Amino acid sequence: MPSSSLTEIRFAGFGGQGIIRSGIIIGKAVSIFDKKFATMNQSFGPEARGGACSAQVVVSGERVLYPYVTRPHVLVAMSQEAFSKYEPELKEGGLLIIDQDLVKPGPVRKGITLYGVPATRIAEELGNRIIANVAMLGFFTAVTGVVTARAMKEALPTLVPERFVDLNLKAFDQGYRYGQELRAGEKKSASRGRGGKKRAPAPAKKKTRTAGKKSPVADKKTRTAAGHQTRQSKRPKKKG
Repeated sequence: MPSSSLTEIRFAGFGGQGIIRSGIIIGKAVSIFDKKFATMNQSFGPEARGGACSAQVVVSGERVLYPYVTRPHVLVAMSQEAFSKYEPELKEGGLLIIDQDLVKPGPVRKGITLYGVPATRIAEELGNRIIANVAMLGFFTAVTGVVTARAMKEALPTLVPERFVDLNLKAFDQGYRYGQELRAGEKKSASRGRGGKKRAPAPAKKKTRTAGKKSPVADKKTRTAAGHQTRQSKRPKKKG
């Protein structure tokens, strides 16, 4: 996530997946319940269902001066077409989240962090694949920290049909738990990696001779040199 207070997010997929609603839910959760600032824009094709669409959300701790996404820090791709179209725009060092059953990303650019979540499968197991976007929102909340889970769960009931509130909250919780477990596994692996490295033993300290004691080797050399000098001095000088 960016070090600054501003985060650009793009949700992308096809019509009928609740992409636009995902942006609205995050925007409301952040601005009303987390007391931050947010803007939201949307784009979609002429088709009612099946056409490409995206929601662009800008979140900041300060007033947003430019409401459009330029280079998103986070891309949530829920279709192969969305991934192919928007992945090149993802900021270097950004976060890429995909529905792992619908998107095959292939090699990812260096510096991009990739997370996969079976959002559609979670929704199908709960009985309705139309809530896959909410499972994705739960996962997004867990791994990004852009918005709190409390704020999301307060916003959700105000933006989904009343008879589906409980089902949506279950989908959110399952996606959120999936993200939490994934992050916990990452931290555990990192911790094992650090703990597995053995420290090299400290080098043995060299013994330092105490002042006042002379080295016997040095003394021997000194005596030898002194003796040589003495012998030289005793030789008689040649008479001219």
